[in-house]
Amino acid sequence: MSAQKFLPKELPELPFEKALSKELPQEERQFEVENRMGIHARPAAMIVRIANLYNEVEVYVEKEGEDRINGKSIMALMMLAAGYKTRLRFIAVGLKAKAFLDEVEVVFKRKFEET
Repeated sequence: MSAQKFLPKELPELPFEKALSKELPQEERQFEVENRMGIHARPAAMIVRIANLYNEVEVYVEKEGEDRINGKSIMALMMLAAGYKTRLRFIAVGLKAKAFLDEVEVVFKRKFEET
């Protein structure tokens, strides 16, 4: 028996592909990590806290062209291992995507309240 019989004819869309395929506004912005400790637990939690205020917005983050991760996951953000001077690309999809990115920009500019 062939393995082809058990494979689906079409692969299901990944969550971010599904969100990006909708006719919703999409905003992108790049930020550079300016705090010396990088994106550890506390900055990741700050980003996720903001993202969770925008339930209707899908958030994705890429580190210098690597895989896209869920921007609402503390663990995924920490696994990026984004250190000092790393550039992160945020992609927000939804009606309030710009407002979300504006808030994230503020915490990046404030270096996550770290010295």
